Amino acid sequence: MDLEILKKRLSSYRTPKGRLTRVPDELLVDILLAWEKWTGPGSGFYSALGADHRKMAGLIGRAKKLKREGFFPEESFKEIKIEGAVLSGPAASSPCQGIEIVWDNGKLIRFQQVELLIDFLKKVA
Repeated sequence: MDLEILKKRLSSYRTPKGRLTRVPDELLVDILLAWEKWTGPGSGFYSALGADHRKMAGLIGRAKKLKREGFFPEESFKEIKIEGAVLSGPAASSPCQGIEIVWDNGKLIRFQQVELLIDFLKKVA
């Protein structure tokens, strides 16, 4: 979301004295997502929203807490399938089509299926 739009949305929750109050949870999510995508210094983010770093830290902290507690559904998982992919590097020369792990003393163990690897790791643990 554009920071200008976020700033305008945030400004509707300012008191006449300029304090931010009663910021809804939906807006907190948008602030948190914008903060996670921000690549510059934190002070630039706060000034772009027109807020003090202390108040924004409280709002971001509240948003993180709500996200941890599951109030915000995670973005839906999208499976990506690669059809006809051409392998390069060490995987291209390997006859294994599954999973390879390097065990003690450089031993290479190959598993054709994930279930076999999981069973192996359970037995070894």
